[in-house]
Amino acid sequence: SNSFHMMVARANGSELQVIDRLREPVRLAAGLDADKRLHPEAQARALACLQRFGQRLRGLPQQQVRVVGTNTMRRMRRSEDFLAAAEMALGHEIEIIAGAEEARLVYGGVTHGMGRGRPRRLVVDIGGRSTEMILGQHESAHTLESYRLGSVAWSMKFFPDGVWSAAAFKAAEIAAKAVLDESQSLFNASHWDTCYGASGTVGSVGDVLAAAGWPEGKITRDGLAWLKDRLLKAQKLENLRIDGVKEDRKPVLGGGLAVLQAVFDLLQIHEMKAAQGALRHGALYDLI
Repeated sequence: SNSFHMMVARANGSELQVIDRLREPVRLAAGLDADKRLHPEAQARALACLQRFGQRLRGLPQQQVRVVGTNTMRRMRRSEDFLAAAEMALGHEIEIIAGAEEARLVYGGVTHGMGRGRPRRLVVDIGGRSTEMILGQHESAHTLESYRLGSVAWSMKFFPDGVWSAAAFKAAEIAAKAVLDESQSLFNASHWDTCYGASGTVGSVGDVLAAAGWPEGKITRDGLAWLKDRLLKAQKLENLRIDGVKEDRKPVLGGGLAVLQAVFDLLQIHEMKAAQGALRHGALYDLI
C-alpha cells in the first residue's frame, strides 16, 4: 500500500540468496479517493513501476514467481481494469490476498531460520493501510488478525498537511486504539515471550533510533517518546532534520509512529525487535 517491493532469490538449501532487490515508494494507498477509486496519477505511478519490475522478471517461469497485492488492492473499487493493466505491465498474475494470508506470510518471513527453540512470538507488521498481528511458536502461526489502519491512512487522516502537533498525535493514537481494541485480549503481553516488528514503519523507526545512538535493532517506549518529541519540535515535515530515514518515508512517519505507539500501549510492549524478514520473504519461502 505504500511501497512496491520486488525480490529475486535463489534457494540455497532452505535459505535465500538474494540476487536482485527493488523498492519503489508508489504510495498506492494515497491514491484512493473517497469512493475507493484509484486516481489516474497513482495508476500511472503503479504501472510504470510494474513495467520496470517486469523487465527484471522477464524469462522467469510463471511457477517461480508469486505476486501479491495487499490492503489497498483489497479495498479498491472497480479494480478489474487496473488489475488487468498491472498484470500486463508485469507479465505475471497478481494475487490479491486476504488479511489472514498476509499475516501468515509476514510471520513466515520474520521467523524463518530462528532456530528450533519454542518461545511464544508476537509479530506486528504496520503497513500503509493495514496492520497485521500474529502469534505463534517456532514456524507455526496460530492467531492471525489484520486491522484496517496503517502509516499512509493515518498520516492522511491526522497529519494531512505534514503538520505534527500534540493534539493531532493524541487524536491519532486514540483512533488507533479504538480500531485495535480487540487486540488487547488476543495479543497482550501474557500471550508471548518475544515481540518482533516488521515492514516499513518499524524499520524506519528502528533506523532513526539507531542513527541517534539508541540500541540497534530495538524499539523501546523511551525511543518512541524521543522520536515523537523530535517531530513535535520540527512541527512541519519540511523542518524535520533527522538521520536514518529515507526521504519518501518522512511523509508517513507521523501516522506510522502514532499507530506504533498505540500498539505499544494496548499490548503492554516495553521492547520490540526490528525483524529482518517481511511479507516478501514469506512469499519466497513458500515458493521454496
